[in-house]
Amino acid sequence: MTPRPQLIDVTVPEGATAAVVVLHGGSARRGEAAAVSPTQLSVLRMIPIAGRVARAGGGRLAVFRLLNTVRGWDRDRTPVDDVRWALDEAAARTGRRLPTCLVGHSIGGRAALFAAGLPEVRSAVALAPWVYPSDTPTGLAGRRLLIVHGSEDRIASPQRSLAVARRLRASASVDFVCVAGGTHAMLRHRRDFEVPAADFAVATLLARPA
Repeated sequence: MTPRPQLIDVTVPEGATAAVVVLHGGSARRGEAAAVSPTQLSVLRMIPIAGRVARAGGGRLAVFRLLNTVRGWDRDRTPVDDVRWALDEAAARTGRRLPTCLVGHSIGGRAALFAAGLPEVRSAVALAPWVYPSDTPTGLAGRRLLIVHGSEDRIASPQRSLAVARRLRASASVDFVCVAGGTHAMLRHRRDFEVPAADFAVATLLARPA
């Protein structure tokens, strides 16, 4: 069966004024099925983050979790394609296209940055993003971006993230937070990843102070 993306409702309050789409990470490993499983660790670790965003929204945010078509950054279909699909699906569920914040981890963080130029996206949070130093997303004028990276990440380089943040400041408002002692899994100092992500989404979508 051909893999398909899935959009999971976290909370979809009636009269929501903005939306947040949470993007998981995870790459394909040798001998592993390409399809995304709802029980894989990279998916599960985004559940508490989505929940914190929903609570911070105070009933004004529609929050969704996206499960990608396949693991990793496939040559034929990237997570950015899945984000486009998710935005269309979210609009169908809420009845209109809402101002949106993307919150992604690892490869999902890279997808959030590259999808930040889509029309309804107002802001994006990249948590420990797996990026190339040469990554240059386009169409970011007027967007607000937050990159949060642990100093002890051995999977995705915080130095690469910082290089990308510096480059993107030419076209967007970019904040960079280094979590001292934080690792890629975001288990150590978890609140230092989760709280800025939720606060930033609320601040950029609902004009409330973070």
